[in-house]
Amino acid sequence: MSEIKILTDSSAQLTPEEIKKYHITVVPLSVTIDGNTYIDGVEITRQQFVQKMSESKKLPTTSQPPIGTIVDTINELTKDGSEVIGIFLAKVLSGTIDAARQAVKLTGKSDLVHIVDSELTDRSEGFQVLAAARDAAAGKTIPEILAHIEKIKKTQRLHLLVVNLENVIKGGRLGPLAGKIVNMLNIRIELQMPNGHLKIAKKGRGKKFSLAFDKRILDEIEANKEKIKEVGISYVANGSTPQKLLDLAQKIKDINSKIDVLVRETSPIIATHAGMGAYAILYYTE
Repeated sequence: MSEIKILTDSSAQLTPEEIKKYHITVVPLSVTIDGNTYIDGVEITRQQFVQKMSESKKLPTTSQPPIGTIVDTINELTKDGSEVIGIFLAKVLSGTIDAARQAVKLTGKSDLVHIVDSELTDRSEGFQVLAAARDAAAGKTIPEILAHIEKIKKTQRLHLLVVNLENVIKGGRLGPLAGKIVNMLNIRIELQMPNGHLKIAKKGRGKKFSLAFDKRILDEIEANKEKIKEVGISYVANGSTPQKLLDLAQKIKDINSKIDVLVRETSPIIATHAGMGAYAILYYTE
């Protein structure tokens, strides 16, 4: 029976339960560490990746899904006449969305497949995916779902705190500007992605900067507490969830107990470029 199906990539922050409940199809990226390549989420878990990254002397690399894999996935999802909404991580971070668009052309099913640049990644991408999946389950049309996604994109926020610049510089994501600040003592930076563009929003030194970062985001959430239903806290850590982030999640719940907060390890693509100790707070307003 034809329906509207949701497709995304493995950088989206989704729990196994959410993927199963909404029948979301995930095409995995690949990661290469010390010459060994693994399929994200299939041959390596997020925790295993961070462990290997911490032991590697070289910066891991990430690769978009093969076009052939996306072609096969699209053909499988549409074989019963179903339409597909594919939501992928920001173009500035990966060529995945370009590969998806090429795959749609190769299948000749542009009338059935609708590709969306989330302009972000991680839980922000996940918010869009979940909204689309819930809308589809509720019987909404393609135009209605796409309009809802665009509405979310306009109010979504990603605040990423990077406490170790080594991976950011090696990855070359920030260009010469990052190189100018890397030698400053104990520098930490806040990254944001307005309209899908990665930028340094603020920079400062040490724990004082981190505390100010937390307070500022909590103040934002306080100011919008009735408009926020979900918050994601994603992190890079070698081991269990840092207590600091569990405490941060509780502070958000204290602001509004109705806000759902997901604290979870980020994907390899973000971990690679953000580095150990980084964490992001992601939300959108309604």
